[in-house]
Amino acid sequence: MLKPMMIERSSHVPASSAEVFEWFSRPGAIHRLLPPWLPVKVIQEAASLRDSTAVLGLPGSLRWNAQHQASEFVENRKFVDKLEPEGLRGLPLKAVRWRHEHLFEDDGTDQTLVIDRIESNMPKGQIRSMLDYRHRALAADLTAHQRAADAGLKPQVIAVAGASGLVGQALCAFLSTGGHRVIKLVRHTPSAPDERLWDPNNPAPQLLQGCDALIHLAGASIFGRFTNAHRQAVLNSRIEPTRALAKLAASSGVSTLISASAIGIYGTDTGPVALDESADVSGEPADFLADVVQQWEDAAQAGGEHLRTVCVRTGVVLSPRGGMLAVMRPLFTAGLGGKLGSGMQRLSWIGLDDLLDIYHRALWDERLSGPVNAVAPNAVTNAEFTQVLARTLKRPAVIPVPGVAPKVVLGDEGARLLALADQWIAPGKLLEMGHSFRNEHLDAELVHSLGTARE
Repeated sequence: MLKPMMIERSSHVPASSAEVFEWFSRPGAIHRLLPPWLPVKVIQEAASLRDSTAVLGLPGSLRWNAQHQASEFVENRKFVDKLEPEGLRGLPLKAVRWRHEHLFEDDGTDQTLVIDRIESNMPKGQIRSMLDYRHRALAADLTAHQRAADAGLKPQVIAVAGASGLVGQALCAFLSTGGHRVIKLVRHTPSAPDERLWDPNNPAPQLLQGCDALIHLAGASIFGRFTNAHRQAVLNSRIEPTRALAKLAASSGVSTLISASAIGIYGTDTGPVALDESADVSGEPADFLADVVQQWEDAAQAGGEHLRTVCVRTGVVLSPRGGMLAVMRPLFTAGLGGKLGSGMQRLSWIGLDDLLDIYHRALWDERLSGPVNAVAPNAVTNAEFTQVLARTLKRPAVIPVPGVAPKVVLGDEGARLLALADQWIAPGKLLEMGHSFRNEHLDAELVHSLGTARE
């Protein structure tokens, strides 16, 4: 390994040092700060920044034990974690040096100077990319929570169905670091105080007791060959469970239901003009997925007029932790990327963190109700996406994928509904309200989520 060196990164964030320190102390902070491109998962969060241990899982079943140093802890000002390998799973990390000092300095205004100092013998470039991501994520999250507080949002008790998925995990961490209490609705025996047992077909009458809002993300993956069994799983996991939760929320005093939905409601060929929420989708559904989403949204409205209901029509979510980008990234990294078919089909995408902001806004902005398109303002064609991803990863993209290839994996219908769909969707309601996106353009989103430096 290289000789240990000191690497420092600092930036100002819009909160007092006490507020920033409290953010770091809450459950979910390590999830929000862990770069998504790293092959690392959180095994255990630190119970205290003073003297407890956070455990990360690395490839090969290795364990990274970050032990907080009690002797260097200063409330609202400083905490330090140090790599202290334990047991056989930590043995290969004995040669790694890692000491991370976190400093928080009030600058006399409403901002805090956040300073990270890392002493390590790991590659300098990787550490710098990680720190850049952490500072961007921290500042953006604090800004989002301050915007909500300014709008009058108080700490709430928020139930989340589908908390274990890509969006659910990130959203729970985002909400808990913002001071909200998150209740995860789970289908297994609860193993933590923040979990409640949820039977999707027959939810218990007390399931949502004490909850202010419900965010419903659960549903079987639509990816796959559209066999009868797959179709039934997609339908059964969405329609009646959503209807039951909506009715229960209305009878339990919940004020807001935010339900996942999809831009699939607009069909697989939206035409030459971008569609917003005003587009008429009340006619005969264009295809199976459009029919599913229509029924899904109708079920979400079962709570009646006294339950404010928002249906988040989500585009293609971009994150290297899951979904399309997780599949494409290794192919493009290996130099095997290329446009799909003609490359002219439009892709309406959304960065994962921007999607969290939209769910968050639905909590505090009571002007939002009904359908909301959760897509970035600047859709791209498949060919454009290919070029930007290749440029971000500094790889060529010269191997086109014939249109027949997705049919081999997904079948004719799956390829048409998923891989080859041409969907040009606009976030009309959000733009009308002046919503601020973290990353409006694809190149900025990929740089952020993949950890690569701009040219």
